[in-house]
Amino acid sequence: MLYFITFREARVLLKSRDLALINVDLMKTGKKIRVRVSKDYVEFPDGSRVKKEIIKRIAEDEGNVYFVRDGEVFKAAIAGEHFYKLVPTIPPTIEINGIRMHRTKGTDPLKDTIAKVNTVKPREGEVVLDTCMGLGYTAIESAKRGARVITIEKDPNVIELAKINPWSRELFESPKIKILQGDSFDLIKKFEDESFDVIIHDPPRFSLAGELYSEEFYMEMFRVLKPGGRLFHYVGNPGKRYRGLDLQKGVMERLRRVGFMKVRRVQEALGVFALKPSLE
Repeated sequence: MLYFITFREARVLLKSRDLALINVDLMKTGKKIRVRVSKDYVEFPDGSRVKKEIIKRIAEDEGNVYFVRDGEVFKAAIAGEHFYKLVPTIPPTIEINGIRMHRTKGTDPLKDTIAKVNTVKPREGEVVLDTCMGLGYTAIESAKRGARVITIEKDPNVIELAKINPWSRELFESPKIKILQGDSFDLIKKFEDESFDVIIHDPPRFSLAGELYSEEFYMEMFRVLKPGGRLFHYVGNPGKRYRGLDLQKGVMERLRRVGFMKVRRVQEALGVFALKPSLE
């Protein structure tokens, strides 16, 4: 059993004198559990005891997610070549070297996900390629709408954080979702022509994965889409405010060159929609 704690739950615990009711699944559900609070410890239903001084440190940390397992407290973070962590937005996002994987300013990761998925509207029985899984929210949302989803994640550390995150549970439980670990730039070449009805392409920023914005990759996306297939490509607006850059314009031009039509900006999702011409 994992009990998730953020600064929000920690502050509730510190204000309580005997019993506290808190949510421990990062608000995936509205359920709350009873936690006993004493002078020096808090005690969870499985008997795990955590020192109050640790709870105080969590209460002061608004940038991290913690969890209790078998009486020990862990930070939901992985340090390696890069530093990965869950951020206590609701639902959580991943931060890699300080860069958040979802928009959180003026929105939240769930609203951000729905805005992206709504641009291509996956339907019952369709097949979706989700090129960059992350925490899997777009894959999960597409599967909820009845589509079958193949989702790709390059970074095994991201997959490990998804396994921890309660909001990502359907990724590993839904029969409609298949996870492939690898680089989308390479794996897409293994799919047969016209395999997908929809592609949701939400790559890391251009400076980190320029190949996923290349004409070569766009040709592959065009190839594996069925005639009439829909593409949503998240681009964002990096460099627009201070340097006047328009990355979306370049993306749209390359998509048109490889054959996509009806290419347009989707401002509410900070991306681009495109359509593969139908045979009709």
